[in-house]
Amino acid sequence: MRYLLDTNVIIGILANKPDAVSATSGNGIQPGDCAYSAITRMELLGFAEITAQETNDIGELLARMVYLPLTSAIEDSAISLRRQRKVKLPDAIIAATASVHSLELISADKDLCALVKSMP
Repeated sequence: MRYLLDTNVIIGILANKPDAVSATSGNGIQPGDCAYSAITRMELLGFAEITAQETNDIGELLARMVYLPLTSAIEDSAISLRRQRKVKLPDAIIAATASVHSLELISADKDLCALVKSMP
């Protein structure tokens, strides 16, 4: 496991968007090389109007990746990050998850990627 996929990349993969596909499989990155955070799972599945097919498609893709639950280390890192910078809570959790697990974040949000790279 070398990468953490942000929610926007997983949505792009599911929608077969060229940018998301090229950011992952176009660079030789396979689902088995990737993880996703608890917040990503909640963001993906937490829509009132999600269909059974969408739920199934998301579940199938996520099953090929590693799930990273929230831990106290991730919580502490997200808290520290939010005390230092103005960052939305979901983004802070994603960044903290990548940092705590020493993973490269793959996201359409280049500012968030840069933030993770700057974290200790």
